[in-house]
Amino acid sequence: MITTAMAKEAQIMQLMSASFEQGQTIPSKYSCEGTDISPELHWENAPEGTQSLALITDDPDAPAGTWVHWVLYNIPADATSLPENQPKTETLESGIRQGRNNFLKTGYGGPCPPRGHGPHRYFFKLYALDTVLNLKQGASKVDLEQAMKGHVLAKAELMGRFERK
Repeated sequence: MITTAMAKEAQIMQLMSASFEQGQTIPSKYSCEGTDISPELHWENAPEGTQSLALITDDPDAPAGTWVHWVLYNIPADATSLPENQPKTETLESGIRQGRNNFLKTGYGGPCPPRGHGPHRYFFKLYALDTVLNLKQGASKVDLEQAMKGHVLAKAELMGRFERK
């Protein structure tokens, strides 16, 4: 017999987007060929004990190695989405913090692979954490990953593809 508690534990955290589907093409409006705004993201089933969430978006297919497009942390535990077109500021609503991407800017930097390089994969990785992080402004992906060590309760991933025309 499965109890409610057992069923709840069996749920897996999921990350989705109304902007694109898993494994599909990211529309150009979310890239350097468009308006370069962040896509809508939403999630469900963050585990019990979640104190905050963090998000890293990167491209492992970049010629110079993995390219970081977005670093967010201290997303409130009760949040279930990020609307499209997040401001490119260090602090967002509800205390969400944005770090620096590999474009050396704060906030989201959309797909912008070299022309003729073929399609790249962009991984949006959401982490449920058992703590709220105390990171300096302008934190990098490396800073965030270091701070998250030992605090990750669950991870969800969404991958989209993009190729420059």
